[in-house]
Amino acid sequence: MLAGVIAALTVAVLYAVFFVVPPAEGLGNYVRIAFFHIPCAWVSVIAFFCAAFWGARYLKTRNLHDDAKSARSAFLGLLFTLLATGSGAIFSKLTWGAYWNWDPRQTTIFVLLLIYGAYATLRMTMRDERARASSSAVYALFSFIAVPFLVFILPRMFFSLHPSPVLNGAGQIDMDAVMLGTLMLSLLDVTLMYVWLMKRGDRHA
Repeated sequence: MLAGVIAALTVAVLYAVFFVVPPAEGLGNYVRIAFFHIPCAWVSVIAFFCAAFWGARYLKTRNLHDDAKSARSAFLGLLFTLLATGSGAIFSKLTWGAYWNWDPRQTTIFVLLLIYGAYATLRMTMRDERARASSSAVYALFSFIAVPFLVFILPRMFFSLHPSPVLNGAGQIDMDAVMLGTLMLSLLDVTLMYVWLMKRGDRHA
């Protein structure tokens, strides 16, 4: 059922992005990348939050099922962060002439990749199941503290080549109704993909 909803939403999003959304002022057709880039970044934050939540649950319950959920969510967060980084690099190449410019947002997302890449290394190198679960849970909790700063706060403190965020500093939405509706649809679609992937992991656990 959920897979069918996701498939229908994905078709609707792709149609809207390529045939309904108009070119944006200053960005032209490159704006279409944002409808994939922003949802991936959004879901990565959700996934890292859930990894911390399930990590905290494990520390309370010592139930390895909670550890498995935490790990799965962290790995999905890393995957969506890589997708956000890749789509951002394509936009960077098209608009600024290089895939990587060490722009503040590129720098902070690189740090985020390092943090959760270290988490993945920790999971893969520790042999003892209980010790791995406890260490991973603590790491997931402390790592998530950095996420809001790296994603929402630090990039806004410095000059950036990155286009203005959807919600600007004045609290106003910088998108017309068609673009905003398409973005909301895409956010829902990618969020449901995350939920579906988490549920599939439960079935195979």
